[in-house]
Amino acid sequence: MSVDWSGLYAQRLGRMETSAIREILKVAQSPDIIPFAGGWPEAELFPLEQISMICDEVLSERPREALQYGLTDGLPLLREAIAGYMTARGMAARAENIVIVSGSQQSLDLVGRLFIDEGDTVLVESPTFLGAAQAFNAYGPRYVTAPMDEQGPCVGAIEDLLAHHRCKFMYLMPTFHNPTGVTTTLARRQQVVALAREAGVPILEDDPYGQLRYTGETLPTLAAIDIAAQEGDPERANVIYAGTFSKTLAPGLRLAWVVCPSELAEQLVMAKQGADLHSNTLSQMIAYEFLRRDWLDDQVERIRSTYSARCDAMCEAIKAHFPPEARYVRPEGGLFLWVTLPEGLDTAAMLADAAAHKVAFVPGAPFFVEGGGQNSFRMTFASVPADTIRRGIRILGDVIRDHLARL
Repeated sequence: MSVDWSGLYAQRLGRMETSAIREILKVAQSPDIIPFAGGWPEAELFPLEQISMICDEVLSERPREALQYGLTDGLPLLREAIAGYMTARGMAARAENIVIVSGSQQSLDLVGRLFIDEGDTVLVESPTFLGAAQAFNAYGPRYVTAPMDEQGPCVGAIEDLLAHHRCKFMYLMPTFHNPTGVTTTLARRQQVVALAREAGVPILEDDPYGQLRYTGETLPTLAAIDIAAQEGDPERANVIYAGTFSKTLAPGLRLAWVVCPSELAEQLVMAKQGADLHSNTLSQMIAYEFLRRDWLDDQVERIRSTYSARCDAMCEAIKAHFPPEARYVRPEGGLFLWVTLPEGLDTAAMLADAAAHKVAFVPGAPFFVEGGGQNSFRMTFASVPADTIRRGIRILGDVIRDHLARL
């Protein structure tokens, strides 16, 4: 008798859905598609020679350590190095405040695992990062959402939501937001941190792109603002900070980190033990050596230079080829640009026509956990050469005009 697998699945499986983005990316794999859909870094910028050099040294000098089981909270030398790196950026931290995780997606899952009981409320921006909703959904939350404008999430909405809902935490991406590319202003950052502390609600600050600024003034993270208000004491922090090496070194290393009070770090370690025991030891050694040798800043600068030029190319092409009804915010950094079209357009339907002309993007609706967003879409410029960007935007402009004519 064959097993009936469908009758054995846990109830939580019904809350877990295949990412719409991942499904679109399968289509975008075709070599003749102009891939505005993905959120990949540019593979040509991976520091291959330096990684190879480090691996050769580590595997010849410390092979057993590099290939052996490691500590769940991470390589002590790497945790110390990240603590120093965070402190230099205004987020005072010690090694006991750092937990190494297997990509920032794991940090989202672990926070969800620790905080969310079935039916608990989580406050997110609208739109929000689809991967975060995927991580949290397994634990059965309900969402309340704060709408976004060109300055970030609306503070009045957050204040009202905190007053009327018992939120377990807020999930925010204030710097080069995914999907919108918006950067929350300093004033709003300060207001949000103050509101969260007054309400006793922690913030999970997701900062995968923070180092990739191309224009404008560098702003303090929510974590830095929060710690400064606590006289530099990381143990009193109200913000959980999630950083990653995926956008600066390489996503295949699957290496990221969390900064939080040591009490919470201990709980994260227990949750992580049941998930993967520890993160890749060799990857941790690679990251540590990049920090020890002061190579990371130069690597980041290479990335900034390339992405900045591609961002400029996309914005210039949009200005030349998109109809005036298409609205967007020029991103100051990161990987993404968000376009909003007139109400009544369905970008999911528009994608089919765009794909027929060999251009792929991500429709906006999946980023709205409470519905809506059918007239918006996300594009990336990071992994697409400038000439290809110009060609793709010209094609996409024609597709948009065609759909506008049908309204």
